[in-house]
Amino acid sequence: MTKDKNLIGAAGEYLVLSRLLQRGILSSLSPFNAFKADILVNPVNGGEASYIQVKTTTKVDKSEWSVSEKDLKHDDNNMFYCFVELNSSPQRIFVIPAKKVSQVLIDSDRAYMKKPMKDGSKRLEHKYRLLKNNFGTTVKSAPNGWMDEYLEKWELIS
Repeated sequence: MTKDKNLIGAAGEYLVLSRLLQRGILSSLSPFNAFKADILVNPVNGGEASYIQVKTTTKVDKSEWSVSEKDLKHDDNNMFYCFVELNSSPQRIFVIPAKKVSQVLIDSDRAYMKKPMKDGSKRLEHKYRLLKNNFGTTVKSAPNGWMDEYLEKWELIS
């Protein structure tokens, strides 16, 4: 049975929203396809609002999420990513500042582009990216298991 990507994405967003609300963090879903954020966080104390982009995977055997070229450019101090493992038990969410995500994506892409293709030819520019907990190659800003320190790290947002 194939799974609808929109439903998987919505499930991840609602899971993140639930975790935020459980912690007393005032938050809401943004309008569908809103620029920059899936979830808006508005601190009760009147502090600066935060934005959350949610990425969800249902892969059981490895932690990786598809990201786009635009994710290389989100580096605001009040921007965060929540990477959701929907099929893990318990379900896991990695809360990572956008600046860190952007740096890891840039560094991992550089490492990937340096490796030649199987036939020895040079890799071509691309728009497709994967964010992984273990890249299987040397990525300066993301050693194997780098995401573990961000597991359920909600205090970064609140």
